[in-house]
Amino acid sequence: MQSGLKKTDKWLLEFITNDTSINPLMGWESSDDTYSELNLEFSTRETAIEYAKKNKIDYEIIEPKKRKIVKKSYTDNFIK
Repeated sequence: MQSGLKKTDKWLLEFITNDTSINPLMGWESSDDTYSELNLEFSTRETAIEYAKKNKIDYEIIEPKKRKIVKKSYTDNFIK
């Protein structure tokens, strides 16, 4: 199965929280920090950086990995 390319041209700003705990009732991971639920989406890298600098948010840029495309044919399943 091959993955699609939907929303691969967006840049995300995710807030990192270290204050996680286990919910005693359900056993799920939870946090009191509501920023952990917030993801901001930007159309370009520059606008994401500008927003972070404007709001005095420390940021780390993670560059997207180059996709390696392997062309396959349906008949390859039966030939090899």
